[in-house]
Amino acid sequence: MQAAPVRATAIPSFTTALRAVEALLLSGGQRTARRNAWTSVLEDRRRARDRVEAQRVLEQTPPVPPLTVRP
Repeated sequence: MQAAPVRATAIPSFTTALRAVEALLLSGGQRTARRNAWTSVLEDRRRARDRVEAQRVLEQTPPVPPLTVRP
């Protein structure tokens, strides 16, 4: 008796499934607008993290004494 053939079809990821539903429900322009908006959100978050890190570094840096001018 032979074993049943094994199917090698991968189960789609959650992201792939969401994109498929998105493609069915939204027109191309709406999809593009949503993706652009999400990209902007991610970029804003990255810039906010960078600002926090820069502020932390500046607060940890010892102050530089002012230059004195000799006559």
